[in-house]
Amino acid sequence: MSELSQTIVPRAAPTAAAATATSRRTKCGTLRVERLRNEPSPQGGGYERMARRRYQKPAPQRRGNQWTILVREDVSLGGQRIRKVKRVPLAPATLNKREAERLRDEYLDRINQPHVGIGGACFLRDFAQIYDRDVLSGLASTTRDRSRGVLKNHLIPMFGGLMLREITLETAQGYFAELQQSDLSPESVDKIRDVLSAVLRAAVDYGRLSSNPAEKIRLKRRRLTKPKPFVRVEQFYPFLAMLAEPYATMVYVAVFTGLRVSELAGLLWRNVHADSITIEQRYCRGDLDAPKSDSSKSTISVDEHVIARIQRLKSMEVVVNAGKGRRRYKVVKSDGPDDLVFQSVAKGAPMRDNIILVRHIKPAGRKLGLGWLNWQVLRRSFATWLQMAGVDVKDAQGLMRHSRASTTQDVYQQLVPESQRKAVRKLTALARECVVQ
Repeated sequence: MSELSQTIVPRAAPTAAAATATSRRTKCGTLRVERLRNEPSPQGGGYERMARRRYQKPAPQRRGNQWTILVREDVSLGGQRIRKVKRVPLAPATLNKREAERLRDEYLDRINQPHVGIGGACFLRDFAQIYDRDVLSGLASTTRDRSRGVLKNHLIPMFGGLMLREITLETAQGYFAELQQSDLSPESVDKIRDVLSAVLRAAVDYGRLSSNPAEKIRLKRRRLTKPKPFVRVEQFYPFLAMLAEPYATMVYVAVFTGLRVSELAGLLWRNVHADSITIEQRYCRGDLDAPKSDSSKSTISVDEHVIARIQRLKSMEVVVNAGKGRRRYKVVKSDGPDDLVFQSVAKGAPMRDNIILVRHIKPAGRKLGLGWLNWQVLRRSFATWLQMAGVDVKDAQGLMRHSRASTTQDVYQQLVPESQRKAVRKLTALARECVVQ
C-alpha cells in the first residue's frame, strides 16, 4: 500500500444520545444532515432554516381590491432576531399582473440585497448610541453637543422606534414637511436634516443600509432675509473703547485679521511674527484641535499696527474688583513660545469665547444699539471692509482662508452703498472717456 493511501474505518451509526439525523429529499437525491452531541444550535434554530436562501420572489395575489405579496423580514424584538411573515399591499387590483410583478420586484430589491440583512433591523435609537461612540466622540465639543441635542429632542422621539431600513425617503420627507410648518427656523431644520443624514451615512458605511434616504430630502426655499449685519468703521472704535483688556485686543485682532475666535483662543506666541500670523491650532471650550480645514491652517499677512497691539499685552496690567478690595493682574502671565497669547485674567488659562461674548461684547454692543454683535459679525466685518477697500476677491479669499472664493464673496462680503457708489462712478467715468474720444 502506498504512503498516500488511507485506512478507511467504518463509522458506527450514531446513537440517539450521540447524534440526531434528518433526511431531506431533493432533486439530486437524499441530503443527510447530522448534528453532533453538545453542538450549539444556530441562532434562529435549525440548519435548514439557517441555510434557507434569503432571496425571495413571491407571486402577487389578488386579495379584495388589492395586489398583495407575502414576505419574510428579519426584525429585532427584545434584543433577539426573529423572522416574521407579513402581507404587503402592492397596488390596486385594477392593474394587470405584470405591473404588480414590477412593483413586487421594486419592493423586494431592498430585502434581497445580500449586504442589507439583520444590520438594517437595528432601531435608530440603538444605532444612535453607536454613532455617538464612534463618530461624535471625535468631533469638536460644540458640534458634538449640538448633534446630541438634535438626536435627543427631535430624531429619537420621531424615528427612535423605527428600524434603520424602515426610515424611507417618504417617511423622512413627511417629517421635514411638518417641521417646516412649525416655529423652528430654517437653520434649525437644516441642522436636523444634517444630523439625520450623518447618522444614516454612518449606517451605510457600516453596511447596515444600502443607501442614505436623507440625502434626497427636499426643503423649501428660505424666505427672503435682510443682508447680514456688519460693523462699520465709524461704529467700531466707540465700541472698542468700551471693552477692557485683553478683550479689546482680541476684538481688534479679530476685525483686522478675520481670525475665528477659536483660532484667537489657540494662538501661541510663536505664531506671532513681525508682519504675519500663523494659524496652527484652535481652542474651543475645552477642546484643543487642528484648524477647521486644510486651507485654514496657513500664514496670513498682518499689518504692523496689529502686531504692535498684540505685543503691548506683555506690559499691561488690569485692575479687577474683588469684594471691597481691588486686585492687579498681569495680562500675560507667561510669554514663552508655547504659551497662549490671550490668557484668562486670573489664572492664565485658555479663554472661553461664550463667556467673553456674554460678559463683554454683548453688553457693550447693546449700549451702542448694536445688540447683534458677535464673533461671527466681526469676521464678516473684516471681509466687508476688504471689499470696501477694493481688495481683489482672490486676495480676500486667501486672508479669510476659505477653500472657495464664492464663500468669501457670497457669504461674508456684504454689499454696501459705499461700494455701489464707487462702481457707479467708475461706470460714469468710463462712459465720459468714450464720449470725449
